[in-house]
Amino acid sequence: MERRTIPRHFRAAVDAGAGRTWLVTEDRAFTYGEALAEVEKAAAWLRAAGVQRGDRVLVTPRNDAAYLLSWLALMEVGATQVPVNPSSSKAELDGFVAQVRPALVITDTALAPSFERPALVDDLYTATGDGQGPADLDERDPAVMIPTSGTTGRSKLVVQTHLAYVMAGEGFPYWLQLSADDRLLTSLPLFHINAPAYSVLGSMAAGASLVLLPGFSASTFLDATRRFGATQFNSIGAMLEILMRQPPRDDDADNPVRLCYTGPSPARERHLEIEARFGWEVQCGYALSETPYGLVWQHGTRPYGTLGSARQHPVLGHVNDARVMDEGGPVGAGGTGELELRNPAIMLGYFEMPEETSAVVVEGWLRTGDLVTDNGDGTYTFVGRKKQVIRRRGENLSPTEVEAVLDSHPDIAEAAVIGVPSDLSEEDIKAFIVPVAGRDVDVRAVRTYAAERLARFKVPRYYEVVDDLPHTATGRLAKHRLDASRNTTEVDTEA
Repeated sequence: MERRTIPRHFRAAVDAGAGRTWLVTEDRAFTYGEALAEVEKAAAWLRAAGVQRGDRVLVTPRNDAAYLLSWLALMEVGATQVPVNPSSSKAELDGFVAQVRPALVITDTALAPSFERPALVDDLYTATGDGQGPADLDERDPAVMIPTSGTTGRSKLVVQTHLAYVMAGEGFPYWLQLSADDRLLTSLPLFHINAPAYSVLGSMAAGASLVLLPGFSASTFLDATRRFGATQFNSIGAMLEILMRQPPRDDDADNPVRLCYTGPSPARERHLEIEARFGWEVQCGYALSETPYGLVWQHGTRPYGTLGSARQHPVLGHVNDARVMDEGGPVGAGGTGELELRNPAIMLGYFEMPEETSAVVVEGWLRTGDLVTDNGDGTYTFVGRKKQVIRRRGENLSPTEVEAVLDSHPDIAEAAVIGVPSDLSEEDIKAFIVPVAGRDVDVRAVRTYAAERLARFKVPRYYEVVDDLPHTATGRLAKHRLDASRNTTEVDTEA
């Protein structure tokens, strides 16, 4: 049986249509064959630099061709990519390097001063000679270690396999019924799982082309779909809501897109409003870094407001099981509990965190940390997150990390951070601040202080100065007793 590895997946697409246009950016377009040639150059450079199978390589990927192709080159060599958000602070980058101990760091000129002797991503394509072809890989080899929330200390790094990525790539065009005639577009970051696993590898499986945008801009997004002739794109978090809040135009529906994939699902009425305004079909699903095989709307169904049912594989058939559990076991139809999944695409674990791994992967079942309602018909409706993680603008962040930064401010005695409802969906961040005795706190100065030490999406938007914070009998913060709605100062209106 042929092993499902990323290099084999890519080369199968090249063999099927080397002359077909694949990767399209603002600067240029690559055929499948031209992309392979660039990947082989980069693989030759990496091997000459001593990168070997199993090495960890930290990368700061921006959404451009050089970074995307460098990922495929790392997969050729058999290295494990550790992609970190390029907007991370210097302290966060230092924390990743200390935790991962990479054999190499790949970055660009803007970030190079943040590292000791990094490789510049553009230099990878200066190599000459044979890339030597793919390393002899097993499909269960680690491919990517995905940070679930960047920290200045230790982050949970999801160790995902070649098998998980390839199964996601094979499944994506099947779930959405895409073909070689489609042109996928993504503005989602390459340091997440969505764009690489679904859009990049999914385009390969379909033999389709892929447009890679530098990022998401609501004011230019529709024009980009027209300029590039995109027929499909993926949305996460608040993207659709942000688009809906743009001033309506008579030509909003005059675009080539036929299909948008998103999650969680909008409410039925909002769902239909989005489709009517832009002329797209919106299809919904659910997955997470720990497994890209989650839930999706099945062919021919439109279960509005739900995440769909368990995703299956177009060739392997039934590979994925879902169940909803509480302390007493399965909840049954109509019950609410934690969603659990069992499939071959579940992570190997969290890097060097065996206790955290064993807490979420139990007897082959992944405890997702997300609460859903079992609708009794194989579909599930999202309720909320069980994990103490704030989800903001498509990013996960740890409140504890933000609190540690605020606590280090000389005018702050103690801080507590919580997620609060956002008018764009998901959550915003509110900080409760206790001043040091005898000092006044300037919340705008505190916001500046936090922004210098944290990535932008982690910086609180709302602040409240309080005399003290509630605690439990054991001294822990009792965040459930915090009032998110009163005496709030909004500092960063664009966060």
